[in-house]
Amino acid sequence: MPLASNFPVLDNRNFDDIVAEARTRIPRYTPEWTDFNAGDPGFALVDLFAWMTEMLVFRLNEVPKLSYLKFLELIGIELRPAQSATTMLVFPVQPTFAMTTVAVPLRSQVATTDPDDNGRPIVFETDRGLTAFRATLAAVQAYDGYGYTLLTGANADLAQGFAPFGPLATTGAALMLGFEDNGDFPADAELSLAFWPKTALVEPPPEPCTGAATPIASPASIAWEFWAGTEWRPLNVSLDETLGLTRSGLVLLRTPPKGQLVRGKLGSATDKSRYWLRARLAHSAYQDAPMLLGVRANAARATEAQTATDEILGGSDGSPDQVFRTASTPILPGSLDVQVYETDSWESWTPVEDFFGLASDAAAFVPNWATGEVRFPGLAAPDSGKGGRIPAANIDRAQTNIVARTYRFGGGERGNVAAGTITAPMTPIVGIDASSVTNPVAATGGSDEEDIATAMERAPRILKAGDRAVTAGDYELLAMAAGTIARAKAMPLVNPDFPGIQVPGTITIVVIPAIAGSRDQQILVAAPRPVESLLRTVCATLDARRMMTTELYVVGPTYVPVSIDISAVLAPDADSAETGAALTAALQTFLHPLYGGADGTGWPFGGTIRYGDLYRAALVPGVDRLDTINVTRQGQPFGLCADVPIDANALIELTGLTIALNTDAEMEAA
Repeated sequence: MPLASNFPVLDNRNFDDIVAEARTRIPRYTPEWTDFNAGDPGFALVDLFAWMTEMLVFRLNEVPKLSYLKFLELIGIELRPAQSATTMLVFPVQPTFAMTTVAVPLRSQVATTDPDDNGRPIVFETDRGLTAFRATLAAVQAYDGYGYTLLTGANADLAQGFAPFGPLATTGAALMLGFEDNGDFPADAELSLAFWPKTALVEPPPEPCTGAATPIASPASIAWEFWAGTEWRPLNVSLDETLGLTRSGLVLLRTPPKGQLVRGKLGSATDKSRYWLRARLAHSAYQDAPMLLGVRANAARATEAQTATDEILGGSDGSPDQVFRTASTPILPGSLDVQVYETDSWESWTPVEDFFGLASDAAAFVPNWATGEVRFPGLAAPDSGKGGRIPAANIDRAQTNIVARTYRFGGGERGNVAAGTITAPMTPIVGIDASSVTNPVAATGGSDEEDIATAMERAPRILKAGDRAVTAGDYELLAMAAGTIARAKAMPLVNPDFPGIQVPGTITIVVIPAIAGSRDQQILVAAPRPVESLLRTVCATLDARRMMTTELYVVGPTYVPVSIDISAVLAPDADSAETGAALTAALQTFLHPLYGGADGTGWPFGGTIRYGDLYRAALVPGVDRLDTINVTRQGQPFGLCADVPIDANALIELTGLTIALNTDAEMEAA
């Protein structure tokens, strides 16, 4: 429960209470006053003063809350800023364009066709520049070491999914990409390819949290090559974010010099000569063969944000504690460049968290990413520990010597738009087919600014942990504070590489992400899993606070698939559709990892499904009695009235629910 609801109430009287109290005192002090009706002038004054007193009581009751918020400021607890959603944008080139490539600049903007609830466009910007190829990706096929499989159709819909290296993904298998163009393939250019695995939330293999120095190991070594007419030759790879095609990301390839890449009819795609590139498994160690939803060329990562440049914040008058604000908010952390013109040139000042420990002449400011506030230092006592210099006034630029040279603003849940909705280019680019620019997959990762109630609930946990992780509770508290985490479970002596064995000095943290949307929408997500960026964020947070001798792992939850078949008898006056919907929602909620269990705070890790508890959860309004409840766990059926054990530290994923609703007459006839 949020701490906001637990503040002491200094006076709990409301308007009606004050009026009633005044009425009881009238006969005692003025017995001649006998008319207490609303039309009496004296009683009108009673109502007026009661209303004014109620306002004073309200302000009085706000004092504890205000004091609490001030204490939060003193210990450095701030609201987490809004986060921007990200996605991939594809920029096709016009087939008839004269040039073989088109440069898509950094920060190119594309908006959704529909505005948000406030009537504002939702704008996405590219995070890096892109060289778009006129050549189109026209054929996709897999070579499994024995034969070829044409995958062009499966790649087109981004829904069916396909195995890029065949069902076994053995060493030597390859994913082949065929490009079509009427002219030569661009030489010495950077080709951008985006890959999306079929499982949208790919969890990396467990790795100890030892900071950025230990990268996540790829399950395969991929060699990129091009067809030179008689043989495959190696390609230079500028960037590969896909971890062996097991996670979403970009692959940037440097094409060979002019004339080396030639057309050919290869594999099953013999209808037309094409330029061929391939990703060959030089070494394969997949546990399961990867599955892709698709691959797209000319792709660039984009963030829900807009860039502001050369915005005048104001002019310094040389006074301490000056505060300026940007015109647009929230600001993406780290994107604000503030420059000050003090004497004869512009100087960039450094953003810092606070002014403690700075030299007295340090050019620094404290930004507030949520409000756009830019705060400069004040006068500091010699022994205060504060530093930083006050921006000097400039008579020639009295109102304009402080400028936000550039910053990016945006963020919030509104950026989590569906696939195919970002289709309105706002940056004109000659040669790009504006009608075909789109986002093949949905944008994810956007979240609103943290509210005060959540921050107040989080503060005691931060103070309890003391910014260090020693006990299991410390790890859970710090993990919850690291990102949008709904639940965290610390498991001492557990190493994911050695299941069932207690490993001294090891602790594994299981994190369940928070889900956007209403409670009803969240319950529909039966098995929430964290994305890799969230795992890495929690990992980095805990790694900086763990004991040196502790081996730390951060993983997503393990879910046990469970299906339920229920036969129930309707009450005589019950509606079958409403009862069925209520019964479905009740069981989905009861077994949910965030809202399930006896106390509604989430199904317990490794918690057994008790038949009696399941029976009570299914007795919703409209159900007269339950005839049978059959539970199947991982394909294993359990008999009537049997409890269903769940693996240690695992949760439940409700994968199937069948409900049969009958009346008494139907049951008797059967």
